Amino acid sequence: MSNIVSQSQNSLSIIESVDINSVQTTLAKINQFQTIVQGTLKVNHDYGIIPGTTKPTLLKPGAEKIHMLFGVTGEYEVVERIQDYDKGFFAFTVRCYVLKNGLKITEGLGHCNTKEKKYINQDPYTLANTCLKMAKKRAQIDATLTLASLSEIFTQDIEDMKEYLETEQIETMTPEDAGKKKLTFGKHKGKTLKEIFKEDKQYLEWVKNNDRTDPIIKKAVEIMFDAVKNQATKSDPQPAQEEASEAVDFEGEEISISDEDIPFK
Repeated sequence: MSNIVSQSQNSLSIIESVDINSVQTTLAKINQFQTIVQGTLKVNHDYGIIPGTTKPTLLKPGAEKIHMLFGVTGEYEVVERIQDYDKGFFAFTVRCYVLKNGLKITEGLGHCNTKEKKYINQDPYTLANTCLKMAKKRAQIDATLTLASLSEIFTQDIEDMKEYLETEQIETMTPEDAGKKKLTFGKHKGKTLKEIFKEDKQYLEWVKNNDRTDPIIKKAVEIMFDAVKNQATKSDPQPAQEEASEAVDFEGEEISISDEDIPFK
């Protein structure tokens, strides 16, 4: 009973020490900033609206834009790292510190591991870097939501929702990540996109244009094709190398590139 009385007295002491006018000014500024954020961010780019949820989901571009509006920067620390090569399990927990002029304003935590649902049908040994990037992104968004009480407007508590997971993977996908994706259907079932690219490039064109293809696979093929085009533009093959190059028709555009120059090793 004495502990309850003591806690109550401490709470009253804190309340009595608060400058009410200052609190009202701060709350007014928070409301103003929230209005600016809502008017500045773009749907389907800075945040996504998932059917069945009460709040839009803040995405990485939106978090970065909010940091710019606040004039803050983010620093990251890996606080937990599990890399079990024997069992094929990788997990990372990252802390994001939000700083203003070198002073910490707030922080957030993000975690990712290779046993999450979206990774079940993928080779865990190729996902370590992807998981690290995911954990970093989640930490950034977690920290950003505490700025100006933005959790009132946005959420990230929909990790199990398919649409959000697709967006999250697509945002962080590199050509190397794309090449490691595996097909789960068709004549090349079980092969990585990189393997199919070397064997049957035109099949990937069909996969990309098929309405029934998983959005993540579609995006992976697009990223691979774009990387090949960029690499071919940069390359200036010598006559001896031209014989080893193979012309590939991507949507009517013929691109020549050798296996050695493929940008997703």
